[in-house]
Order: sequence, then structure tokens, then C-alpha cells
Amino acid sequence: MRFLSIYKTIERNAPPAPEEMAAMGKLIEEAMQAGWLLATEGCLPTAFGARVRRDDGKVTVIDGPFAETKEVVGGFAILKAASKEEAVELAKAFLSHVGRGECELRQLYDAEADEHACADQREQVEVA
Repeated sequence: MRFLSIYKTIERNAPPAPEEMAAMGKLIEEAMQAGWLLATEGCLPTAFGARVRRDDGKVTVIDGPFAETKEVVGGFAILKAASKEEAVELAKAFLSHVGRGECELRQLYDAEADEHACADQREQVEVA
């Protein structure tokens, strides 16, 4: 199974310290070699971003920074885990390195796995 981990934290307007970058680089390298981290990226401050919203047919664009927001997306990772529980443990390990923040975990749709599940269900119906 694959999970999207969305890291939310209080916005920083300065880049991470060299020590923080080195520690994160080491964690990312080890996680990719171990096979549980498939992809990851960090986000620049919201001052460089925008929010695009469509509501009742009307589209609005709000340029950053997003001062009214307590927490913002700080980055994301694609995790490979055997279960949601394992993905939770991986997120806990990540948070122990970065400190404050939260990770929202969302299982990603897997068309191949879904096709196998559908095939299994069709076989069970045909047998019955």
C-alpha cells in the first residue's frame, strides 16, 4: 500500500539550518534505501504560493502569504507500508526528527490492487 503523508506545521519564513537539512537528508536517504519512502518534497513559504478556489461557479485566487492560517503544508512524502498502522509508525518516526507539526495520512488509490480485488470478487460470485 502507498500512503500520502501531508506534513503540516507553523510556517517558517527562513530556510532550515544546515544541521536540520543534514539530519533530514540523512533520514530521507536511509528511508529511501530501506524502501519505505518513495518520494518527498518540502514546500517554500506561502509568500511564494497562491490559493485557487472554485465555489458556486466563481473562481477566486488569493496570493500568499496566508497570514490567517495557523498551520500550512510544509511538505509531503509518499510512503510504502503494509498497513495504515505501519504508515502511522513511519509518520511518528518522521515527526520525531522534525519536532512540531502533524502528518495527515491518506491511502492512495492503487488501480492494480483494485483490479485484483475486483477479479477475486468476480471469482467468488462465479463459484457461488
